[in-house]
Amino acid sequence: MKQLFLILLVGLFSFCFFSVRASAHCEIPCGIYDDEMRINMINEHIATIEKSMDQIMKIEKEKQHHANQLVRWIMNKERHADEIQEIVAQYFMTQRIKFDTKHYEKKLGLLHQILVYSMKCKQTTNFEYPEKLRRLVSEFHALYVK
Repeated sequence: MKQLFLILLVGLFSFCFFSVRASAHCEIPCGIYDDEMRINMINEHIATIEKSMDQIMKIEKEKQHHANQLVRWIMNKERHADEIQEIVAQYFMTQRIKFDTKHYEKKLGLLHQILVYSMKCKQTTNFEYPEKLRRLVSEFHALYVK
């Protein structure tokens, strides 16, 4: 029984720490794109970042705050900011924004700003950054669908 438990524990450990992360989209290119879904996903990540920031600030104000919950919310905020960066870099910048198309430089500039403000969301709990992200995504979306 102990051996079975040990085997299961080692298997779980191996799965958690050595599994390969799947990317958001292929680079074949497969020709299957859902730009609206990606924009919606980015907006959901922004909302989650805001909720994480709110929870972090609430926990920090408690007299006896729980460090484990604080760390979980911080990690959650970081993960969702990473997801935004992944969608922007791997999906839009490398696959969807074509050189010499209409508004190429403006689209690239907006995507770069989204990357920067996603990074800023990781660094602080300043609600100005997710709000700025939301405005940038909206501006990019309006320009992108033209």
